[in-house]
Amino acid sequence: MNPTLKRLLGVTAAVATGMTALVGTGAVPAGARAAEAHCDRAERPVWKDQGPSRNITGHSCSLPEEKRRWYTVEIDTLVLPHYRTDYQTGAVDRTETVHDTTVRCLGYTVDHSTVNWFGCPAG
Repeated sequence: MNPTLKRLLGVTAAVATGMTALVGTGAVPAGARAAEAHCDRAERPVWKDQGPSRNITGHSCSLPEEKRRWYTVEIDTLVLPHYRTDYQTGAVDRTETVHDTTVRCLGYTVDHSTVNWFGCPAG
């Protein structure tokens, strides 16, 4: 067999195997969907240099019964206080309000009537 043809077949097989592996890892198992939650109001600080926080404080939230790796949180009113510094004790420069938004978070803790969502990437 021609050496060039052997190389071409080898490269084709490697590309096909690589594509199969990449497509296979993108498939989501049936039970891996995000659990859904809802909050009437929430706050997410926005820092001067670092941008939006990955933590969100929610009020009047309904929580999912099942524990999942990701949670989809629908928020009716999200308040974004823009701080002048990177510290929450600093002054607020301005406040932005976003209505009917959805975020994804890794988890939450509950403190009385407040839900602290964490691991929420800015999007």
